[in-house]
Amino acid sequence: MKANSRQESKLRGADYWTHRISDQEMPALCSTVSTLEKLAKDDVSSLAILGQSVMHDNALTSRILRVANSVTYSKGITQVTTVSKAAVVLGFDAIKNICITAKLLSSLLESQGLSEDVYKRLLSLMAKSFQAAMFTRMLMHGHDEELQEEVFIASLLYHLGESAFWSTGCAETLVLDSKLNRCESSTEYDQAVREVLGTSFKQLSAGIARNWGLGSVLIKSLSQPDERTPEIRSIYLANKLSDLLSQTPPPVLELSKRLKQAANILDIEVDELKGRMIRCQKATELMADAYGAKALIDFLPDAKHLLLEHDEPAPQSVIRGSDPLEQLRCLRALTQCALNKSDFNQVLSLALQGVLQGVGVDRCAVLLLTPNRKLLQPRIVLGDGAIDMKNNFSIELGGTKNLFQESIQIKSALFVDNPHSAKWRLYMDDALRSLVSPTGFMVAPLIMDHTVIGVLYADRDSSGRRLNEEDFLGFSHFAELSNVCFSTSMK
Repeated sequence: MKANSRQESKLRGADYWTHRISDQEMPALCSTVSTLEKLAKDDVSSLAILGQSVMHDNALTSRILRVANSVTYSKGITQVTTVSKAAVVLGFDAIKNICITAKLLSSLLESQGLSEDVYKRLLSLMAKSFQAAMFTRMLMHGHDEELQEEVFIASLLYHLGESAFWSTGCAETLVLDSKLNRCESSTEYDQAVREVLGTSFKQLSAGIARNWGLGSVLIKSLSQPDERTPEIRSIYLANKLSDLLSQTPPPVLELSKRLKQAANILDIEVDELKGRMIRCQKATELMADAYGAKALIDFLPDAKHLLLEHDEPAPQSVIRGSDPLEQLRCLRALTQCALNKSDFNQVLSLALQGVLQGVGVDRCAVLLLTPNRKLLQPRIVLGDGAIDMKNNFSIELGGTKNLFQESIQIKSALFVDNPHSAKWRLYMDDALRSLVSPTGFMVAPLIMDHTVIGVLYADRDSSGRRLNEEDFLGFSHFAELSNVCFSTSMK
């Protein structure tokens, strides 16, 4: 029975839920959003059609005008009394996003037939998304208003797939809600979602975004969250901060790190950022009221957490020893991935987790080849100094032959027990030595459709411990099983 359920979920997947939500569950919202996005490309007739498209909906018109006359949008002139006048005063992009936001909030808040637990889950998610949208606009202060509107709506819709799913009230919402209540980690959470939907919430959001024509900024923020442009970085950080402030208590180390990153975007001190975020939450409460979404206010992230001290504690040195049970658990999970033809990121995340916690290394990473195959760049990094490794661990392959090129060319894992030995030193230059551990490292090719797409890397750099043959066997096993997963996914 469980196998049949898993197979049924797999047959559904992102396309099934995208079309079900668009065509059956939320056709009115889908139609409104699609119409507004099309109007944005036709400035000549946009204002007239916009007025006609909402004038028959008195509740929507009322919400649009309240928001247009709010402190956030008011231009300090007399109040606007028609949607067309509001569009002239605020600009079409602003009024379009106000329409989308108003329609989205009303559609989700008025969802029928939801259980109490599912409705609370939906309210919490919507509140976090609404706060994240306001935080994103704050982080983009100083950029032009058109871009601020783009990032606002992209951040608001960042979790659209999950919100839309919960709003359906279908039988699967009850099943997934029960499963998630028993999850103790993000990995278990993601696995439960895939078991029920046959896809991830992020993939569902991306599918709906494309189906509804929701713009390049939202699609890029979902597909390329590591993009370093200010708008994508702001969307990512705002959603992280909103999520962290929703937790009681928030994880201090993670919150401190994200606050520093957000302060760097604005080039201000963290204390000043906290003050702006507290004021931003007050503005969010007023905006929720203006949109007729008072139900969200009690679920908004708690800004009082920002008044606490969030000094980053001194990092504790973690020595991860070999854990055969953890290796076995991750290998079994990878075997299931091969049977279920799981996606690329899930396979790599499990493999890295197995290498980090099971083999017992200090850090490990997936490095992918660039399209011209002249550079290896970090895609996923776990362990000590992960951020620095993600930013700096890029390896050029166009010059003198090195160990990474050798592994790629012979399609075989390499165990470099001593980088300074006569056996290996001719394959390393100063640039490569500065990146890898002086006590040794392991590298293995990742192969998809008979072509190397990157490598798996691991070492014990921070603790200075040496690797041994048993460590290399475990590491190689994870690389080989990952390649088996990639092979089955192509069939």
